[in-house]
Amino acid sequence: MPSTVATEPRMRGTGRRRSHRQRWTAERIIFTTLNSTFLVLLSVLMLYPLLNTLAVSFNDGMDAVRGGIGIWPRVFSLQNYEVVFNMHTIYQAFFMSVLKTVVVVFTNLLFTSMLAYALSRNEFIFRRPITLIFVLTMYFDAGLIPNYLLIRDLGMLNTFQAYWVPVIISAFNLILLRTYMKSIPEEVIESARLDGAGDFRIWWQIVMPLCKPTLAVVGLFVAVGSWNAWIDTLLYNSGEQWLSTLQYELQKLLSSSMNAGVNQGTAGSQATVASGGQVTTPIALRSAITIVAAVPILFVYPFLQKHFVSGLMIGSVKG
Repeated sequence: MPSTVATEPRMRGTGRRRSHRQRWTAERIIFTTLNSTFLVLLSVLMLYPLLNTLAVSFNDGMDAVRGGIGIWPRVFSLQNYEVVFNMHTIYQAFFMSVLKTVVVVFTNLLFTSMLAYALSRNEFIFRRPITLIFVLTMYFDAGLIPNYLLIRDLGMLNTFQAYWVPVIISAFNLILLRTYMKSIPEEVIESARLDGAGDFRIWWQIVMPLCKPTLAVVGLFVAVGSWNAWIDTLLYNSGEQWLSTLQYELQKLLSSSMNAGVNQGTAGSQATVASGGQVTTPIALRSAITIVAAVPILFVYPFLQKHFVSGLMIGSVKG
């Protein structure tokens, strides 16, 4: 009899746990379903503009004026890309864009990480005021005209230096790297000092390898910004054709097509553009230009994707 009495509460407790597990499973199924549905809809909303731009770029230019194109070309045509690739300056401009992006990423990572390491060390007594000065530059800017006058007075107009010297240090990237470096255990640095390593060797052989995720994030930010920039070419290097970049040449092509439509007395979105015997419209040409400019970055991102989320979260949270 005692054994029967002792068994009943145990069975009752087991039944409660089983029903609780069933309720938890049902709640989890509902949450997973709703969450997955929301993420799928969000992905569709994010992908549709890209797929629509791709479809318009492969669609006949005159037909694209009618609108109503979804994610698939209505009248397939390569004329838009033929207009773009018939530009005699595009290949040299592409090489200059690649060279500019590589140099900007290398110099920015090199000098920003060196400064971030110095500002992350507690023994550096000026780390707080210097950090404050860089943070202030994120909120206050001298403006376009002072920047142009500075570049001119430094003798960097129509030179390659105008591309990478002004962006050699980035305040946001500096804060990101400094925060990550402060999270590195002090014992690692001290053990290296006991072994006779100096600051430069510690930064290069210990700190930099540990910062690979954050460096990948910073490098991607800098690469995208440098690749997409065309205003620096317009302001500083428009006088030298060999310094022209891909984005600037594509911007000139689009502007000339829009101006041609206005001069013909038609709406800009319905203007025809003839280049190398090919006829297209600005709306279709704009889509082709967008795809041509975005493809190189889309090929780079998969190689850095595994470091992107972890590096950004660690560098922004730890400190």
